[in-house]
Amino acid sequence: MAISLRTWPARLVARPWLLAFVPVNAATAGFGVLLPLLILIPLHGNWADVATAATVYNSAVILSAVGWGHLADRSPARRSFLLVTYAGYGVLYLLLTHIDSMPLLYLVYGGIGAISPAAANASNLLILERFGAGERATAFASFQEMSIIGSVIGLVIGFLWTSAGMALAAMIYVLAALALASALAFWWGVREAPARARPRAVAKHPESLASRLRNTFPYRIPVPFFPRPPRLRPGAIARFRLWVKEELHHELPLLMGAMFLFNLASNLYNISYTPFLYSLGIGAASIFLVNIANNFAQTLLYPVSGAWSVRFGPDRLVRLSTYVRALGYLATAGFTFVLLLAPQALLANFLVFGILGGAIAIYTTASTLILFRGLERRDAGGILGINSALGGAAAVLGAALSGVLAVYGSYRLVFLVAAGALLVSIPLWAAASVAYDRRMRACAAEATVVSAAPRPRPTPADGPVAAKPN
Repeated sequence: MAISLRTWPARLVARPWLLAFVPVNAATAGFGVLLPLLILIPLHGNWADVATAATVYNSAVILSAVGWGHLADRSPARRSFLLVTYAGYGVLYLLLTHIDSMPLLYLVYGGIGAISPAAANASNLLILERFGAGERATAFASFQEMSIIGSVIGLVIGFLWTSAGMALAAMIYVLAALALASALAFWWGVREAPARARPRAVAKHPESLASRLRNTFPYRIPVPFFPRPPRLRPGAIARFRLWVKEELHHELPLLMGAMFLFNLASNLYNISYTPFLYSLGIGAASIFLVNIANNFAQTLLYPVSGAWSVRFGPDRLVRLSTYVRALGYLATAGFTFVLLLAPQALLANFLVFGILGGAIAIYTTASTLILFRGLERRDAGGILGINSALGGAAAVLGAALSGVLAVYGSYRLVFLVAAGALLVSIPLWAAASVAYDRRMRACAAEATVVSAAPRPRPTPADGPVAAKPN
């Protein structure tokens, strides 16, 4: 089954109101790099403090995602969810300018995580509702371009701000203003759609699914597998055994296992990366520059990733991009074996992190297409909920493991463990591809048998029999 995913928009801005997503993406991208620097420099924290903050944030995100998902099921007010998140970002960012202790920073950062899933749900559903079926592919491609362009703008602002020698804490005012600008844009310039889309509708559109998978834990987390509430009786046990038996012949468990390892490795690496750069003597402006390389590579490769997936096949591309990411992690680990001066370290990390950005753009598209085809004729909402839960567990575990290794390990060990997790996931992707091909052959054989089965001859009771033509 060939599935395409449009990643190059027919129009860069499908509708003018999509531009309202640019400022908030600039704010969140800049804040993602700024927060570790605030911990390390003005607050005189360390790598373990950065990991702890990430653990608090990720835990808040996954816990609140359940509630926001249920609210999205019941409320058609998409714009209200966006306003809560974007205005909340602005207010909470401003609170950080008055914080001078780690516990208070953890509390505020946890609050930011708690409101994040609201926008992840609402933005996707708003596009589903505001665009017709023929426009949605272009709309979601345009939405992704606005997200990537906004992220690059936010990092460029950080680079220019820190290059000018401005105080890190003062940059929070700029980021808060950007988040509030998006909130005002949605308040004044976007109306609610008359039609209402259900959150599970994202599984019907690969572009929508790709958009959701780029966000953090965007689905509510149900327990979907039993047709009736399970009880401790033979019928429930039999149904559970039947489900396990069916899933053993499906590629979805392998896909979710591979995605879990990928998310675990990515969180472990990314949380530790900024403290690692700082430990090399790389300044704040240069750290923003390294992150620009990553996002710029995504800007270049994401628009062509859909066409490449069709041409080369998503199974091949997802394994290749994962392998490239693993090599990048190993290269970063290799930097710990040599004494690099700050200019050399900057150049090496600029190149490696840029390659990692290109690889994640290809991986996101290819893995989305593979997951989308696996959802055919399945309980898509429940499966995506479980996959989201696994993504949340990987994020929390990656952050917690980073904190443990910050105390008892080293940067080298972090990057080696992250690379190892990626390398282990590659055979899972290959096995999933084999399982999918086997399932397709079985379905084709079953269809052939059904079509070739002799039809019962009609009897007089069935009605008159047509005469055979001579």
